[in-house]
Amino acid sequence: MAHVVGDACVRCKFTDCVDVCPVDCFHEGPNILVIDPEECIDCGACIPECPVEAIFLDEDVPADQLVYIEINARLAKDYPVITGTKDAHPEVEQYRDVSGKQALI
Repeated sequence: MAHVVGDACVRCKFTDCVDVCPVDCFHEGPNILVIDPEECIDCGACIPECPVEAIFLDEDVPADQLVYIEINARLAKDYPVITGTKDAHPEVEQYRDVSGKQALI
């Protein structure tokens, strides 16, 4: 089992979750953070830290976001590891409450 970053993170990219992660499982792309399922130890520390509620246990990912399980696994191989807090995405206020953002990754 692992955790999955879902749709709410796209073009928001808050990094509060990164600071509480005891392992280096978060990877940063231009518009989203993803979790490497091979590195995630399933501790759950990241879930309450996400201000947009974008992180789920893989078995709890909403049905309309199941594609994010594959997206996280695939993109974690290409995106660099992020180990500290950074500013949120510059368009966070515009996209914070928008859903269906997969095409914006």
